[in-house]
Amino acid sequence: HVMRTTIVSLLLSGGNRMKRYGQVIGVKPEKFQEYVDAHAAVWPEVLDMITQCNIKNYSIFHHNNKLFAYFEYHGSDFDADMAKMAAHPKTQEWWDWMMPLQQPLEPRAEGEWWITMEEVFHHD
Repeated sequence: HVMRTTIVSLLLSGGNRMKRYGQVIGVKPEKFQEYVDAHAAVWPEVLDMITQCNIKNYSIFHHNNKLFAYFEYHGSDFDADMAKMAAHPKTQEWWDWMMPLQQPLEPRAEGEWWITMEEVFHHD
């Protein structure tokens, strides 16, 4: 399952490109506690792969059966990093566990699971 997103923001900071991403998906109410419990103890191999794929400052928020994810991408080839993550067996196992807990929202692009949101404001 390749996470497909579009670039929502670009910062130039010390010569390093950093892109901010905001994404949203539903969570099944009856599965919410399982989702929370899982994320209280994310498998170390999954966290390591997130780091290897140049993702930092990653948070997931919840409100009214919606999950909002925010992360910053610090690499130079987002598609390649996402393909690397998608090919990682332990990450695939994690996604196989998480996906049935989630409820994708509509409308969404073909192949998109989490919907990438457009950034409309930023202030440092």
